[in-house]
Amino acid sequence: MRKTGLLLISLLAVTFLFACGGKKDIKVQSQESKTAEEAFALSEVIRDAFLNNDRDTIRKNTTEDGYKSVTANRKAYESIELSFTPRWVDIEQTKVMLNMTWKSTWTAAGKKTEDRGMAIFVMEGKPLKLSGILRTNPFIFPEQQQPRF
Repeated sequence: MRKTGLLLISLLAVTFLFACGGKKDIKVQSQESKTAEEAFALSEVIRDAFLNNDRDTIRKNTTEDGYKSVTANRKAYESIELSFTPRWVDIEQTKVMLNMTWKSTWTAAGKKTEDRGMAIFVMEGKPLKLSGILRTNPFIFPEQQQPRF
């Protein structure tokens, strides 16, 4: 009985060692994957800068048109909560289009206003910079948005 148990444990140990050994094939990350990760990171940098009212960081990571899109809010607010959920990335030569859903809660004059939507962040250049926002802009107070049909 003891020999059988020892033999079984030895067999398992040898199987485990052979299963873990061998060549280590490392998959190389594709350029598209790196670009998508850069787009995700840029959207979070811009979101954080907007929440902290850091216009220098916003300006550094956007083109002139992109800066106008992010800073288009004209209504004063006390606080904002904003979250992004990336859904899809389209890469066409030098242009990246990041599709994402977003949720926001704005507090102005003691009143909370919730909103959500789908935005497409258009990014260009190397390194990527936000050049525009299509569909609903998450950086604009909900009452200022154009009517949705």
